[in-house]
Amino acid sequence: MKKLVALILCAAALLCMGAAIADDYAIATDTAFRPFEYTDETGKLVGIDVEILAAIAADQGFTYTIEPLGWDGSIAACRAGQKDGMIAAASITDERKADGWIFSDGYFTGTQSMAVAVGTPIKSFDDLKDHSVSVKGGTLSEEYAKGLAEQYGFKVETFGSTLAVFMAVTGGQCAACFEDTPVIEDYIHSGGVFLEMVNDTANEGADYGFAVFNPDKQELVDKFNAGLANIKANGVYDEIMTRYLSKQ
Repeated sequence: MKKLVALILCAAALLCMGAAIADDYAIATDTAFRPFEYTDETGKLVGIDVEILAAIAADQGFTYTIEPLGWDGSIAACRAGQKDGMIAAASITDERKADGWIFSDGYFTGTQSMAVAVGTPIKSFDDLKDHSVSVKGGTLSEEYAKGLAEQYGFKVETFGSTLAVFMAVTGGQCAACFEDTPVIEDYIHSGGVFLEMVNDTANEGADYGFAVFNPDKQELVDKFNAGLANIKANGVYDEIMTRYLSKQ
């Protein structure tokens, strides 16, 4: 009888361990995409995405690790099964869904806009003729720029990071850049780049979503959605947004 009890207790312990492992997730994110994810002056990863994930995990009772792999790196790691999901201000689009992205509910609506170097004579899309613009590859900003390129006669150059996109403009390689509006505003406000927004260049935008790339990870998406609804209801979501966006 004692042996039977011991076996039952052992099996229960293993089941509990399995549940703990199942509720411990590996999440990927971008490296520098203020105010959604970036490293602060102490070397800590912070930002809207980072805090939303933390709040949802606390609400839903799961644990996780988060690693800044960059945009392309995060997608590749998820597709390869090395990460369970990614949170990196990823716009929810039908094209991405068709390509295997499985999105959560939207947690922020972001537009894309154009920015130029401070003091430049370029004031509108019409001024871009025969110039080049910089974008981060594989993003909605790239799609937006390419959709305007033929009409306004400019070329689109792709880069691997947001900072590289901005530096291409401030360094004179490109005449303008396209990036998510709140990201440009944050970098300008923080003094990180000498850019200025170009008025009336924002598109309609799209919701950002948490994403997985394997249908077996649907449970993680469901937890994200449930937690997101809860932190919106209890005010935590608004606190996070105010903390990062009120400074812009």
